[in-house]
Amino acid sequence: EEMFYLFFPAVCWLLGRGRLLVVLLLGFVVFGPFGRTAFSKGNEIWQETSYLGSMDAIALGCLTAIGLSRVRLSRSVLRAAGGLGVAILIFMLGFSNQADAWGLSHSGLDMTILAIGSCLIMAAAAQTGWRSPRVIFPLLNLGQRSYEIYLTHMFIVFAMFALFRAAGSPLPAVPILFVTVILISGLVGELVARYYSEPTNRLLRSRWRHGLGRQGSVVGN
Repeated sequence: EEMFYLFFPAVCWLLGRGRLLVVLLLGFVVFGPFGRTAFSKGNEIWQETSYLGSMDAIALGCLTAIGLSRVRLSRSVLRAAGGLGVAILIFMLGFSNQADAWGLSHSGLDMTILAIGSCLIMAAAAQTGWRSPRVIFPLLNLGQRSYEIYLTHMFIVFAMFALFRAAGSPLPAVPILFVTVILISGLVGELVARYYSEPTNRLLRSRWRHGLGRQGSVVGN
């Protein structure tokens, strides 16, 4: 993560949005599966946390953003992209055993394909202006606060599992445990975003005069 936060932004700033950056990103896409297989040498932790282990997904997201800023896709293409993306996510997440049987995990392509499916959905949503139904607002909110939740959720996980073990680890309470962890993690993520990360985000953008509409989006209160 230190390599990503310190090195990757500096490289993007130096290379701009031209061909050199695109070539670099394509290189990350190519080497990503190798980072999870040959380069990790069987170390399961290193498969996900190595320098290249997840960079293909990040690179694909960057390439999607660059492409959408330059090309306006037709409505039919966007519908096809969205449908294909949903199908890929359903298969990769819901039928992972079949994906394993096809050798996608062994080759390291499973995460790359999952990222491609996600990018297809993002492309369709971005250029059609899709808005989610209100019924899935809690899930949408978790997604908007996902980074704050990612940074803080393990504190809640450790605390709740300590209480669970102290209570004798009752199996009937496992669903309640998971739901409680998700709810508290979402609440903590919301508080961190509302009172720390978003105010800091706005302050930095104001300081360098980027405003709220540039260099990504700022989630409103």
